[in-house]
Amino acid sequence: MGFHLTSKDYANYIRKAYRLIHEKGDYITELDSATGDGDHWININMGFEKLVEAANELEEMTVFEEFKKIGTIMMSVIGGSSGVLYGSAYLAAAKTLKEKETIQNENLCEVLDAMLQAIMSRGNAQPGWKTMIDSLAPAVQCYKDCILNQVDEKTCLSRVKQAAIDGAESTKDMEAVRGRATYQANKGVGHLDPGAVTMSYQIATLMDCVLEKL
Repeated sequence: MGFHLTSKDYANYIRKAYRLIHEKGDYITELDSATGDGDHWININMGFEKLVEAANELEEMTVFEEFKKIGTIMMSVIGGSSGVLYGSAYLAAAKTLKEKETIQNENLCEVLDAMLQAIMSRGNAQPGWKTMIDSLAPAVQCYKDCILNQVDEKTCLSRVKQAAIDGAESTKDMEAVRGRATYQANKGVGHLDPGAVTMSYQIATLMDCVLEKL
């Protein structure tokens, strides 16, 4: 009963997430150019491109080893603060997967929560600051609530996906506390945060991949 994500499943998720992020290049760059320096998509796309190149290797590892390797690649390839944050997120998530053969429902919630805590700690940031956290945090809270209330997995995953998307959308009305948008007179109000949008792409794609396993 329930899903069991293998290393191969997660590698396939990486491939799908890369395709979506790659396709959205112009849109993400446009968002970033409005409030930042316009390089977010280049950095995140480059990171996922390297992950796809390593995907065949990743799918032969344990999930613990796979997440450690993903973290190492992201930290070394993605430029700017995103590389450190994503790298730290995956390395923290890997610790929750020690001695696990697959990722199941509660494991996946723990993985996302570990990522969230690592990003907040490493970036010294909080929800509401107009960052990628504003997509990830509501998704994690939604996941925890679903598990606590014993919501069936299909409904839970759909809700988590929507929470991530809605979270990214909510950044439009937020004032930036970090990054170049803080130097603008309106602190980026009226613009979506590109980091939150690309995070929502990843969470939505991951939830879709898991839904296919049910």
